[in-house]
Amino acid sequence: MYKWLGINAASPEKAKISVMGIPFDGGQTQEPGAAKGPAKVREFAEKFMPSATDDWHVLGESPIIYDFGDVNMRGTWGESFARVEDEAMRVMKYGNFNLFLGGDHSVTIPLQKAFGRTNTGKKIGIIHFDAHMELCDCYDGKIWSHANTAKRALDDVVDAEDILFLGIRAAEDEEVELIRRNKDITVISATDMFHKGFSDCCQTIYSKFKDYDCLYFTLDIGVLDPAFAPAVGTPVSGGITSRELIEFVRFIVNNLPVTDMDIVEMAPPLDINDVTCWAALRIIEEVFSIIDRKCEDAKENEEDYE
Repeated sequence: MYKWLGINAASPEKAKISVMGIPFDGGQTQEPGAAKGPAKVREFAEKFMPSATDDWHVLGESPIIYDFGDVNMRGTWGESFARVEDEAMRVMKYGNFNLFLGGDHSVTIPLQKAFGRTNTGKKIGIIHFDAHMELCDCYDGKIWSHANTAKRALDDVVDAEDILFLGIRAAEDEEVELIRRNKDITVISATDMFHKGFSDCCQTIYSKFKDYDCLYFTLDIGVLDPAFAPAVGTPVSGGITSRELIEFVRFIVNNLPVTDMDIVEMAPPLDINDVTCWAALRIIEEVFSIIDRKCEDAKENEEDYE
């Protein structure tokens, strides 16, 4: 069993957070290595993850995490993605907060399909943090690569009005054309963030999704500037800082109905002093702390009511 601060639950029914890894980088069109991301993050979590965040919330008082391990990615691309979709639906049925560890960003395609199928009839949306929009219909002859992630979501999971991008600073011609045709898609570029600031961006995100039933939050660690996350397949200069990302994650997970989240594109073989893995672990620590705090507040409210 993978150890997360020693707060592993004995079963998913007794957990508040479910974790699953997707060790795959066959959808990467540049530098591979993200298949090793889940193992590296878990290694760091077991050895180095602190029990308290910088707002002094302490994890570790109750077993809240159940790790399902990694999806078996043997077989063809289609077989592997079908297996990811099925396994993700199995994880989602428990009603916990779900964190998926990639893998390149293509693994989000079956994860978001599972999210859509699990939440049929609900108002669902997607928050996509990345340097790229990944709206290509076909890229380098592939339709399931890391450049197709959001386009497949628009095809199979949500409508244009249900998706928001943040941190964008690179685009293909067809992506620009698609955005121009679909005014309901919200894009907060890296330039927008720089000029408008954190509070304005948060208000845009909140206003868009405050009435939704559940959200999928996909976090490509490459949304960070390469100075903070050098080990990604396609780094793009001009990204956000680690502190900005932490604050965005805090705001979104605290204030919006995020039920499922992935962190993708950590490629340990490309890393420098494990900087990218440290960045991912810091985000995971924050997310776990927020969910733990929410569970504590809910329990206190129940006790007060009784």
